[in-house]
Amino acid sequence: MKIARYLAHGQISYGAVEEGNVKELSASPFEPHEVTDHTHPLSDVKLLAPCVPTKILAIGLNYSSHLHDRPGPTEPMVFYKTPSSVIGPGDTIIRPKDTAKLDAEAELVVVIKDRCRNVSKENAMQHVLGYTCGNDVSARDWQEADRNWWRAKSTDTFSPAGPFIVTDINPSNIRVTGRINGKEVQSETTSYLIFDIPTLVSYTSKFVTLEPGDMIYTGTPGTPGEMKDGDVCEIEIEGIGILSNPVELER
Repeated sequence: MKIARYLAHGQISYGAVEEGNVKELSASPFEPHEVTDHTHPLSDVKLLAPCVPTKILAIGLNYSSHLHDRPGPTEPMVFYKTPSSVIGPGDTIIRPKDTAKLDAEAELVVVIKDRCRNVSKENAMQHVLGYTCGNDVSARDWQEADRNWWRAKSTDTFSPAGPFIVTDINPSNIRVTGRINGKEVQSETTSYLIFDIPTLVSYTSKFVTLEPGDMIYTGTPGTPGEMKDGDVCEIEIEGIGILSNPVELER
């Protein structure tokens, strides 16, 4: 199923996307639900961020192509991004005036289905609802200057996600592509992840309770591209869709 979270006639709903339409769900996808007959053309609704996480866990250095002569990690390198940094498809990424370099990082994002803790690697996928596209926006100079990455990774608008949650794809070998103004800057398949998705879900759940709608940004390949005022950034993931966001300089 392809699930959208959307705004229509002043109401926020979840729906199943089918052939250019969205059919409202009777409840959120994290609860028992049915697909109703209440239908909107997809073009008539505003797509929102695909879920509302209590927290975002993100993984650093999870593709060999992103190591750039750094040693590979021996366990997942996890950091937090704040829920307040999440924006949806078409929303504007704000480039702060006092950052020298702002990069886009194309990433596959895992959406957690239910509350879980201490999950085994073998059972991890039972707790995954599906997958979406994400952009781990990164202020490089702040990342290098600060002891932790709180502002480099979690400034408002630094976690675009969407356009849909897809529940029925195999995430082990799908292509992740990043473009800026239509020019491809990143492209690699998830088969090159250093730590796969079951490992990430199991590892993170050893330390924190994962809640419905929580997101895990699984890492970015290659060399990310810089985003400047007036740019348009696209993250495309095979089988999910394209997450597109304009970029504006902070006013």
